[in-house]
Amino acid sequence: MSFAREVVPRAPSLDIDAMLDDRGVRVVVCCGSGGVGKTTTAAALALRAAERGRRVVVLTIDPARRLAQSLGLTELDNEPRPVEGVDGTGSLDAMMLDMKRTFDEFVEANADAERAATIIANPFYQSLSSSFAGTQEYMAMEKLGQLRNRSEAEDLWDLVIVDTPPSRSALDFLDAPRRLGSFLDGRFLRILAAPAKAGGRGLARMMSAGFGMFTGVLNRLLGAQVLTDIQIFVASVDTLFGGFRQRADETYQMLQAPDTRFVVIAAPERDALREASYFVDRLEADSMPLAGLVLNRVQLTTVPELAASAATAAAERLEADGGSPTTAALLRIHADRAATLDRQRRLADRFTSVHKTIEVATVPAMAADVVDLDGLRAVGAALADHL
Repeated sequence: MSFAREVVPRAPSLDIDAMLDDRGVRVVVCCGSGGVGKTTTAAALALRAAERGRRVVVLTIDPARRLAQSLGLTELDNEPRPVEGVDGTGSLDAMMLDMKRTFDEFVEANADAERAATIIANPFYQSLSSSFAGTQEYMAMEKLGQLRNRSEAEDLWDLVIVDTPPSRSALDFLDAPRRLGSFLDGRFLRILAAPAKAGGRGLARMMSAGFGMFTGVLNRLLGAQVLTDIQIFVASVDTLFGGFRQRADETYQMLQAPDTRFVVIAAPERDALREASYFVDRLEADSMPLAGLVLNRVQLTTVPELAASAATAAAERLEADGGSPTTAALLRIHADRAATLDRQRRLADRFTSVHKTIEVATVPAMAADVVDLDGLRAVGAALADHL
């Protein structure tokens, strides 16, 4: 009996190969909460697509070296690197998002060399580009846009697969870029920048009693140097960018395009499926093209069904009667496994009862970590073989 085929008996099946073979699909976004296997799934989809003839670039956000090793690379960085050992006629490049380097490239592309150097050296910019909340999500979308534009200009790839950033909430990927864009384009920063931009008599006019009191409070809260750094930064970028919020909105529209597909990744656990449910609702509300759900780490059983309670009771009888301790131990192992299977069934059934039309692909729990291309092929095969 294959539990992977029974865990979501009422759900329609997600045809992974049909999605990967569809040349009208140019972007696949793998999303979900942290720790559910997004990075491995994204890499497995990318490899399978490449070995089915697509020219693929996969953008991962996971800094773990394990993924680079599984792709046969010594390292991943902010530039696509070719993956050797891909079978078939396609190709696969892989890269890992360097948040700060992507932000630097953004600055360098929109400013002359002198102005770009000034911005990049600014302390507020350095903090913003490396640790500000929402920056990673914003830069992931910025890099996705860069890859799409580069692909179209140079005819490099016909499929971009994105592993979204790990975050407390899967919804951060959609919300954080707009929040950061609104902050950078917002009135508050424009007010802070006013003294740096005004100069001379303009500065004197701005520094009225009310404004002087306001900046005095900010000086005490932030420190005079921090406030000055913010003012210089905003004044420097004000005329260079077409608006951070506008760029975020443009990328958001790209994610709604007909050639994009979202794949929600989850594990058969309560929190992960709850997060997946929120994400599915949000994607549908925002008219994002949802392909379906990938349910990772599903337990399999090849032995006849025996309820957990019955297995536990049998083990207790054996132990009480002085029976085989090995058999009793095996029965307890089975009881634990059966309880896990029952819990996964209930959680999956709860999800599909709410999302009756979402298509689902299941991947069994692997016996070992994925450490090479063969491991990624096994994951890809499991994604396709569930039908």
